Amino acid sequence: MSRWTFTSESVTEGHPDKMADQISDAILDAILAEDPRGRVACETLLTTGLAVVAGEITTEAYVDIPKIVRETICGIGYDRESFGFDGNTCGVMTSIDEQSGDIAQGVDTAYERRAGTSGEDDLNAQGAGDQGMMFGYACDETEDLMPLPIWLAHRLARRLAEVRKAGILPYLRPDGKTQVTFDYEDGRPVRLRTVLVSTQHQPGLDAETLIKPDLEEHVIHPLLPADVDTEGYDLYVNPTGTFELGGPHADTGLTGRKIIVDTYGGMARHGGGAFSGKDPTKVDRSAAYAARWVAKHVVAAGAARRCEVQVAYAIGVAHPVSLLVETFGTEAVDPDQIARVVQE
Repeated sequence: MSRWTFTSESVTEGHPDKMADQISDAILDAILAEDPRGRVACETLLTTGLAVVAGEITTEAYVDIPKIVRETICGIGYDRESFGFDGNTCGVMTSIDEQSGDIAQGVDTAYERRAGTSGEDDLNAQGAGDQGMMFGYACDETEDLMPLPIWLAHRLARRLAEVRKAGILPYLRPDGKTQVTFDYEDGRPVRLRTVLVSTQHQPGLDAETLIKPDLEEHVIHPLLPADVDTEGYDLYVNPTGTFELGGPHADTGLTGRKIIVDTYGGMARHGGGAFSGKDPTKVDRSAAYAARWVAKHVVAAGAARRCEVQVAYAIGVAHPVSLLVETFGTEAVDPDQIARVVQE
């Protein structure tokens, strides 16, 4: 019997890096709502009292970027000076240029079409917006076909926001992180070993006597999985003692710095490209989503318990330059047959 432990983390909506992701995506969404063919590569930096939005955007639409920035920050919960960052009053700077013409020509007209090899298939008309490799993964550990460690870490992070916004634990503030560790036996999670929750809070509160029991009751216990052993796990809540300073006032936030949180918590490989602020021509995002879709179908069909799909692109080329399907010895049918079906 093989045994190991595995850990994954997540962050709340008020974590500075995740705030930056949400701002970049809010700008992207606003542009695509008016101009579905808009090209967007939008990056956000957040620091004390300041939000900086930069990138390359080509669009027929007009969107009020400073307004979107402020609304997003306030919607997360940083809407007053006493929290250390206020979306109503923070500075907002923008530096936006158009997409490079060198890149645009390859995306607008794919290599296959320029070479006369595309045929009539419209899917061959548009080239990939960049080179790189992307991964999609699925497994049967949860109903969402996600690994259990990242699945639980995400739910804990979301629950922190829910109890804060619903007034159940009104002393919580937006910034926070979660982390969980599971014991595995023969490739299956069998026991919860550790839960770590770090959450920003109003000044003057004690982590051990107030915050920890509140989180156990309202956040952690309601979310513990029923099909693994959850008795006797180690629980850490704000192990530094206090977490009063948070958000961009305490740490600089940048778009694209939580790529493992955004995917599979380290359980699968990652090509290195971030998702947020990128329109669908950026294969860092769209190809990773497509690879996840394929992997989910392989697992949902019962063809394998675990599936990882790698796809790679050349800039300006419509077709992938490579495709790999890995089932880690968990397949129920011939792996070559799975690969053929995916390729087709």
